[in-house]
Amino acid sequence: MQRLSISRDWSANPMREMLAGAVATFALIPEVIAFSFVAGVDPQVGLFASFVIGIVISFSGGRPAMISAAAGSVALVAAPLVHAHGLAYLFAAGLLAGAIQILFGLLRLGVLMRFVSKSVRTGFVNALAILIFAAQLPHILGGSGLAYVLLAAGLAVIYLTPRITTTIPSPLICILILTVACIALDLPVQTIADLGKLPDALPTFGWPAVPLTFETLTIIAGPALAIAMVGLLESMMTASVVDELTDTPSSKNRECTGLGIANAAASLFGGIAGCGMIGQTVSNVKYGGRGRLSTLFAGAFLLILMVLLKPWVSQIPVAALVAIMVMVAIDTFDWSSLRTVVVHPKMSSVVMLATVVVTVSSSNLALGVTVGVLLSGVFFAFKVASLFRVDVEKDAGGRLTYRVLGQVFFASSDLFVEAFDTRDAVGKTVLIDLSEAHFWDVTAVAALDRVVQRFKTHGITVDLIGLNQASSTLIGRLS
Repeated sequence: MQRLSISRDWSANPMREMLAGAVATFALIPEVIAFSFVAGVDPQVGLFASFVIGIVISFSGGRPAMISAAAGSVALVAAPLVHAHGLAYLFAAGLLAGAIQILFGLLRLGVLMRFVSKSVRTGFVNALAILIFAAQLPHILGGSGLAYVLLAAGLAVIYLTPRITTTIPSPLICILILTVACIALDLPVQTIADLGKLPDALPTFGWPAVPLTFETLTIIAGPALAIAMVGLLESMMTASVVDELTDTPSSKNRECTGLGIANAAASLFGGIAGCGMIGQTVSNVKYGGRGRLSTLFAGAFLLILMVLLKPWVSQIPVAALVAIMVMVAIDTFDWSSLRTVVVHPKMSSVVMLATVVVTVSSSNLALGVTVGVLLSGVFFAFKVASLFRVDVEKDAGGRLTYRVLGQVFFASSDLFVEAFDTRDAVGKTVLIDLSEAHFWDVTAVAALDRVVQRFKTHGITVDLIGLNQASSTLIGRLS
């Protein structure tokens, strides 16, 4: 079984894997450079991080075919630390964040992804597609007429070439054609070299140059925790998307640990921490990436491009990369959700739209997902509480029977208490039938105590029947 897994992850269709990884690499370059500026660091810091993370996580990660690199959400969290204390403290925070992520995986907390609903995942994907497209607008709107022509030509090549051949991914053909055309015709267009300083040497290993004191820990602890949580959330969401796209499972706990190892390595080699990149991952999967080889090649190819092929890469027109990112945005967006938003239950649609709105308005994927998860929990509790009811029966012997049906917990406990009226039970024996009810928490137990005490205060005898074992144990421990 292990031999089969190794063969599937590393040996299956190697040429297709490497070509798909190459497409993901070119899709990474403009975003990583842009995110570096957001964090307030040189582009080489983001690029160093991206190929170190890509190489390390290809071995340590739990989701084959997933692309991880320096990400915008992490850059947003890291920026205040860089501005206040400098680059060395960013590397120290990244190292601590990696340790937190490793611990998260070892504690098997990846199971928390089960609490993220389908609506939140759809909203996450759609919001990210919008953000990817929005990130290209400065290049699109601020460009010349020639830039528009090149963008249109790039999109035409990307979408029309597959009708002729699929041997080579069309984004690579787009880059080749536009680069050769711009060089041959000496066109005055913006190139990768204009985006910022590219690396001119390999990254070197080094411990962050910060004092090993408690004061340093107090400075980096908050940002490190934020970096760790944001990175974990985005990586887990991206892994879930790949699970659905490829119809294959992944190990979320191993992905948590693997991301921590990769971020620690990136920090030790002078790079910013990162996480899963859904746009580049979708691009990788679309063009055939299914195993770890595509992830490894994406990182290795980025190193080759930035260091060994720097003179040629510097001449690639930005319009070619923008065309690729527009394609990524189009492919990432779940277009079917526009139709199902009016078909799905209203609460599910509200959760999806809220995730999109909060994410896009804040440019913070973690915040959008958090809001979506909270809304999902609230709506679920409301729905379960609305199914709760208490039926009342009177028999000829003067006994009043209350049949409780449903779940008794914090959201339905008030309904439970309000269902019992002592005025109706004066002079009668009260029987509370709990055979079709379940008590879940302290609030529910307190509500039952309150009802029983209310009846006893009025001199009314109360009997409880049908309490299941779990509820009985909870009540016995807490009442």
